[in-house]
Amino acid sequence: MQPEREIVNTEKIAARRLSLEEVTKLGVKDRLFISADTAELKLPDCYVPAFLTKSGEDFEGGSITARTVFQEEVSCLPDDENEAGIYLADENGSVTIEVLQPAGVVLDLALFVPGGDKGALTALYAAARQAFGADVVQIWRQGLKEVPDVKVDIFEEQIPRGRKGSDRPKRDRRAVDTYPTRADFIEFSAGWKPVVEIHRPIVDDTPTI
Repeated sequence: MQPEREIVNTEKIAARRLSLEEVTKLGVKDRLFISADTAELKLPDCYVPAFLTKSGEDFEGGSITARTVFQEEVSCLPDDENEAGIYLADENGSVTIEVLQPAGVVLDLALFVPGGDKGALTALYAAARQAFGADVVQIWRQGLKEVPDVKVDIFEEQIPRGRKGSDRPKRDRRAVDTYPTRADFIEFSAGWKPVVEIHRPIVDDTPTI
């Protein structure tokens, strides 16, 4: 039986372990390394790149929560000697850690295929495999939903504050699209809500000379 390490792609980097005080000075954009020995992976002695879920100064107590680049949230206690700890890449670091490397990405896309019959989907998958290599592009999950041929306006409307009906809410159009398959994937601004209406073409009735 081959050792587990032979099927795990890692890179060795110089690093140093951070104390809780050092972690509380970091922001959500600072790249960390936390243990890969999680509920999903179970890889002791390996680390994965991660980022704090909120600025270190906002944490209360000693427990820190980070989200790995593989989208798993992990809580840990940096000062606990019995835990793997949190590391920062440092050329002058006193230790060397093994960092798990990504094999690729899973694209979570919403594709609209006009016509959308079996032949169109087969051609789409064949083109992907031709571009990236046979057996490289794998279809793990496929959800198909037919959409009506109706044009809609997708707006974001400001959520009114104070007395109801006092002011007409502000509105910005985000997109004109076929029936709102895309509205589920648009990130709307804080304090705004999505509004979907049947598209009404703008008619310019300005008199011409």
